[in-house]
Amino acid sequence: MDYLLQVKIGALVGLLLLTVFFGFIPARMKWFRETSGTETHRVVLSFISCFAGGVFLAACLLDIIPDYLSDINAELDARRVDTSFPLPEFIIAVGFFTVLIVERIVLNCRQDAMQGSDQERAPLMQANRHSHGHGQGKASSTDLEGSAHHVHMDLQAHSSFRSFMLFFSLSLHSVFEGLAIGLQTTDSKVLEICIAIVVHKSIIVFSLSVKLVQSAVPPMWVAAYVGVFAMMSPLGIGVGIGVIEAQLAAGALIQAILEGLAAGTFIYITFMEILPHELNSPENQLLKVFFILLGFSVMAGLTFLG
Repeated sequence: MDYLLQVKIGALVGLLLLTVFFGFIPARMKWFRETSGTETHRVVLSFISCFAGGVFLAACLLDIIPDYLSDINAELDARRVDTSFPLPEFIIAVGFFTVLIVERIVLNCRQDAMQGSDQERAPLMQANRHSHGHGQGKASSTDLEGSAHHVHMDLQAHSSFRSFMLFFSLSLHSVFEGLAIGLQTTDSKVLEICIAIVVHKSIIVFSLSVKLVQSAVPPMWVAAYVGVFAMMSPLGIGVGIGVIEAQLAAGALIQAILEGLAAGTFIYITFMEILPHELNSPENQLLKVFFILLGFSVMAGLTFLG
C-alpha cells in the first residue's frame, strides 16, 4: 500500500470519526440543549462558519479548480478534442446545478408537506378559537401556542421521511466532497481538502444535531441521521480511490470529469450557502469578514508552502 493511499484511508477514517463525534455532542450533553439558543452560542457558530467559508473559498479557487482545469484540458488534448465550447467550465456548471436542483426539489417537497399539515390543522384551530374564545386575547394566545407547537414539530412532522430528505440533500454534498479527496494525486492536497471538509462538516452536523435535539426527535433517529451523514464523505473518498486504483482506459478522463463535478459542488457550498447565509446578517459584519479572510489565508499559506 503506497503512502498516498494510506493518507486517503486516514482521511476517510478521520472524517467518519470526527463527524460522529461532533454529531453526538448535542445529543449527549444537556448543556447544549440549554444554551443552543443563546446569543453567544449563535455568534461563535457564525464565526466558525465564516472561517470554514474562507477555507472552502481558498480550497476551491487555489486548489480544486486549477487542478481540474489542468487535468481536463490535458485529457481533451490527448484525445484531440478541439471545440470553441467551454467544456471544462460547463462540467463545473453541471456539478453546481445538480446540487442546486436536488436541493430545490427536496425543499419544495418539504414545503408542500408543511402546507398540507397547515391545512389539516386549520379546522382544528378554528374549532379551538370557537370553543375557547369570547375574547381577542384568548384567541391570540391559542394561535401563538399552536404556531409555537407547529414550529417545534417541524423536523418531526408526522413522518421521519421528510427529515431524512433534508439530510439526503446535505449528504449529497458530502459524497462530492469525499470525491474531491479520493481523486487527488498528492498527499498534501488530500490533507488541505480534508481540513476544509472537516471544519465545514463538523459545523453542519453539529448544527443539525442541535436542531434535532431541540425538536425532540427520538435519540435513535438522531443517531441514525448522524450515522448516515457521517458515512457520506467516506463513501465519496472510497469511490474516488476506486476510480484511480481501477486504472481504466478512460480512468483519467473519468477522474477529471468527477473533479469538475466536485468543483461545482464546492462553488455551490461556498457562494450559495456559507457566505450568503453569514454575510446577509447585519451583526458583526467586520468580524465575519475577518474570519473569512483568516480561513482563506490559512489555506493559501498551506498551498504556498506545499
